[in-house]
Amino acid sequence: MDSKREVINRVLVTLFNNILHIEEKALKTGPYKNLTISELHVIEAIGKEGPSPMSVIAAKLYVTVGTLTIAINNLVRKGYVMRERSETDRRVVLIQLTDLGVDAHKHHEIFHNEMIEYTMASLSDEESDVLTKALSKITDYFAEKYT
Repeated sequence: MDSKREVINRVLVTLFNNILHIEEKALKTGPYKNLTISELHVIEAIGKEGPSPMSVIAAKLYVTVGTLTIAINNLVRKGYVMRERSETDRRVVLIQLTDLGVDAHKHHEIFHNEMIEYTMASLSDEESDVLTKALSKITDYFAEKYT
């Protein structure tokens, strides 16, 4: 029988890979076929933060501003985001979603909400509490260790 460590490793790796695969598959069959998963995650970060400077979005995604610039340039070209100067400090360029970007963000939120609803429906309240605490601890570990 597998040790708990082997089971946890297998579950985490499988879960991560499955979520990415399912997101990619949903993207390729949906109305936002021209987006990559990375671009969709940039849209998600902007959608949650609202208009933000590049440095804020890059920090949220754990990427460099240079890496983000490439994605933003592609998303501007595709019509999902736009750059706009801050009204309070004209030196600051804010990145925000266009109407198309807002639609893509909502589409992606629906995917995540369905995933959460399915998970929660299959668990008791006690199991849900345990899962929430366990996943929060795992997330805290990765945040502390790798950011």
